[in-house]
Amino acid sequence: MAAAREHIERAPSMYLQVAQRMATDIRRGRYQPGELLPSETQMVEMYGVGKHTARAAVAELRRMGLAESQQGKGSIVLPTGGVLPATSVDRSIQRTTKGSWHLPETTETEAPAVSRTALDGPPALLLGQQDQDAISVDRMLHDPATGARMAHRVLIPLATAAEVPTLAEQPDAEVSALYQQLADAGLSLSFTEHVTARTPYPDERTALGLSDASPLLITYRVTADADQDRPLLCEELKAPAANCQLTYPMTPTRAPAKRATRRPS
Repeated sequence: MAAAREHIERAPSMYLQVAQRMATDIRRGRYQPGELLPSETQMVEMYGVGKHTARAAVAELRRMGLAESQQGKGSIVLPTGGVLPATSVDRSIQRTTKGSWHLPETTETEAPAVSRTALDGPPALLLGQQDQDAISVDRMLHDPATGARMAHRVLIPLATAAEVPTLAEQPDAEVSALYQQLADAGLSLSFTEHVTARTPYPDERTALGLSDASPLLITYRVTADADQDRPLLCEELKAPAANCQLTYPMTPTRAPAKRATRRPS
């Protein structure tokens, strides 16, 4: 008779064990809200782990909503009652009665980089222009209060630039100025934002200062010609989900009218 198979539970990864131990200490009051958590060097000595494990454990505490990293300070304990991420990213679009466009102010860490690229991935699908050429404008944004870094990209298809030539003359103008140029060309604009998340690629982790365990928020804002339902521009924003939240004003839209159904005679 065959012996019954024994069930063996695998122990959690070392960084998870460290994170769970520290989470318990936070909830029991060993580390109070607003206090600094031990540094990576201190964690290495306390738990006998490597620096990579210590770094991953802190990233897990951020994912759990128990801590946040502040540039130049370290990791700060958050209240355990459940809090929103520290950086609020305002995604509103405003238009004045005189017709000018206004977007929330952002802080750039360096001058925009302009290049020519072939559209692929989600932006190509949303614009309906797979493998077509476009002007790419890349910016690195920074929240001085929390240290959060974000990557912003504007993709201007060459077909749109041919229709509105001023876009190609200064593609790295403020995004509100790009909206203005489209409106001045007689286009009625509409906006749709698509939000998703995924694990960051290595180059994204480096650029945004993320740990391996930190997820990435990605938004794709498509500016379209409302009259013809035709995509014109695509903006891509990448932000660390651990310390960034996206906020949107919601404007109710009129529900489509239901067609009357005939009753059979």
